[in-house]
Amino acid sequence: MPDSASVSEVPAPAGPAAGPAAPRGPRLLGRLFEVIGFGRLLALALLVGVMALRIWDPVPIEFARLKIFDFYQLLKPREPAKQPIAIIDLDEESMAELGQWPWPRTLIAKLVAQLAAYQTVAVAFDFVFPEPDRTSPAVLAEQLPGLSETQRAELAALPDNDAVLAATLAKSRVVLGQSGFARRLDGDERPIEPHSIAMLGPDPRPYLFRFNDLVRNLPVLEEAAMGRGSFTILPERDGVVRRVPALITVGDTIVPTLSLELLRLATGQQTYAVKTDEAGVKAIVLGGVEIPTDSNGRLYVYFSPFDQSRYISAKDVINGTVPREALAGRVVFFGTSATGLLDIKSTPVNDGVPGVEVHVQLLEAMLTGTQLVRPNYAIGAELVMGAVVGLGLIVIVPLLGAIWSLAVGAGIAASLVAGSWYLFSEEGLLIDVAFALSTSLLLYAFLVYENYIKEEAQKRQVRGAFSQYLSPALVEQLAAHPERLVLGGETREMTFLFCDVRGFTSISEQFSDDPAGLTSLINRLLTPLTSAILEREGTIDKYMGDCIMAFWNAPLDDAEHALNACEAALDMLRRLEALNSEREREAEEAGLPFLPLNVGIGLNTGNCTVGNMGSDQRFDYSVLGDAVNLASRLEGQSKTYGATVVIGDRTAEVAGERVAQLELDLIAVKGKTEPERIFALLGDAALAADPTFGRLRERHAAMLAAYRGQDWAGARRLLGECRDLDGGWGLGELFALYEARIADFEAEPPGPDWDGVYVATTK
Repeated sequence: MPDSASVSEVPAPAGPAAGPAAPRGPRLLGRLFEVIGFGRLLALALLVGVMALRIWDPVPIEFARLKIFDFYQLLKPREPAKQPIAIIDLDEESMAELGQWPWPRTLIAKLVAQLAAYQTVAVAFDFVFPEPDRTSPAVLAEQLPGLSETQRAELAALPDNDAVLAATLAKSRVVLGQSGFARRLDGDERPIEPHSIAMLGPDPRPYLFRFNDLVRNLPVLEEAAMGRGSFTILPERDGVVRRVPALITVGDTIVPTLSLELLRLATGQQTYAVKTDEAGVKAIVLGGVEIPTDSNGRLYVYFSPFDQSRYISAKDVINGTVPREALAGRVVFFGTSATGLLDIKSTPVNDGVPGVEVHVQLLEAMLTGTQLVRPNYAIGAELVMGAVVGLGLIVIVPLLGAIWSLAVGAGIAASLVAGSWYLFSEEGLLIDVAFALSTSLLLYAFLVYENYIKEEAQKRQVRGAFSQYLSPALVEQLAAHPERLVLGGETREMTFLFCDVRGFTSISEQFSDDPAGLTSLINRLLTPLTSAILEREGTIDKYMGDCIMAFWNAPLDDAEHALNACEAALDMLRRLEALNSEREREAEEAGLPFLPLNVGIGLNTGNCTVGNMGSDQRFDYSVLGDAVNLASRLEGQSKTYGATVVIGDRTAEVAGERVAQLELDLIAVKGKTEPERIFALLGDAALAADPTFGRLRERHAAMLAAYRGQDWAGARRLLGECRDLDGGWGLGELFALYEARIADFEAEPPGPDWDGVYVATTK
């Protein structure tokens, strides 16, 4: 059937014998286009899409909103208030005088006793004491050499340091700190004692941030303390602390934040109340005072400038040299400003402040009633603003033209900014105008430059289609330089990644009757892992079933290719953990067995040939070389050593101290005669700087030296020390492997010409 335009071009016969009329639907659509205008209809569709995008609220939109709120705080920070709050600071001077952290618990007990003598109201610890004091008399009695049996018995009979601290805590009003932990911790099966919490509305737990476990204090300390609070702070994606969870959930138990628990203890309250509605959490009620939160139970902190006068050196408290009026009648936080203890945070107002400052500022804002509030209706108000401004522009821009529309739009923008600033400065309300302003700018540009926008949309469509098959960097490079689509290559140093799913056969058996389900699972796995690679400048070479091959430093230069590859591998593990958690919940809800997905990853850095390879009819951008093969072999060795990520010697050398790495072995992989020193990649720079990890790496290196020197007894002893230092980094299989090797070599020594190289027999 011809369309309406075709019919109008054909002369219609007169009378009843006339041909068929144009369809009613196309005629109405054409009329609509004529009256309203195609550009306006497209702009209206764009407005609807932008509204949907705001409801989804992806990272860039959230980031812009938070930066505007930061700018407001910089323009008008909270006025410092003379509230009865003090910070006992574990500073560099205190550690220089009294010893490095952790201090003996008897010294902590002396500090608590001194604070009680100063008549403080309550004390909160921005620390956790999860392990027994290694300086307790009984521990020293076992460790100190040269003691007689009588001396050992007398030393062991002295009071335990933890018991001394517990006795002191029992006489004081103290809140012990705890920290939420993403996974279950081994060895602590104590139930979490619930706080007294009343629920005013729907159950708040689905809206709160959830953790699988708590890093808790020793039982003897926990039983003695009057309060327990979480000092978990969740920085935003840019590392800035803006919000603190007032409540978190661990399992089904709700745990209050440190500041809130200190306020409860200081005011003598017994119960919290949580107000919720259909949008989530609204407020926490304590002692009849309502403290507003966001829908996830987070408190926006209104920061004041850093005030050094809040801080009192811990050594001065212990030595009793602090004036009584500086502490009497105050609530006290015990935290640290020492850079070496890695508790430094960034806030909208200050960079590099101690983490305890966040808790203090939060409590001060609660006491003065000056905390910031982002109400649950905020998103609705912002959507209405965006819709009204957008519809107004769609109407006036075609009528007034670009210049007058720009003037009207500028006036509207100024009004929105002024209103948002007024609500912040006078009412403490956080209402975002960035969305409405961005929407107006987007629609203005679309309506004025309609033809240009259509051309750009076509280019984006092409790029989007090709990006399903090639890396974004390669797509852009080929679009700019199509002459590079020829056969040939170049030699350069690159970093390669191979990732393979462990136990995939067992997983496949679950889908023997559902191949589409298996395909969906693979796609669901590969998508986040691929994103982790692409977000760190990597190029996906190919997918081989459940295996991913990727590389860095081609086609575009990447000076940090080894580090980017390591960070991508660590991010892949984080995303896999999140995916497994999601699948486990789904399996539990469906009543199905859950089999987690696990991967092995191999990374290697070296020279190779990279370029377009194939035939004149078809070619791929790929790599060739020994360094690529070694990366594949290292992925296979992750099973042997029980290490999820295995990296080669050159990768470890280039990444250096910016990642946490531990030497695994000197190995000749299958198909190679030259040995390669290989390492386990365990974490990022924060873990690399961790003192416990540093001691583990030192002891582990000593163990390998003893092992390669055929000092089996020494290697066994050092292996035991390594086990004691393992901070939950999954090194059990590695230590068991070396224990078995040592036993074998003790039974059958390898001979004097043994060079310590392990020859792999499998890929």
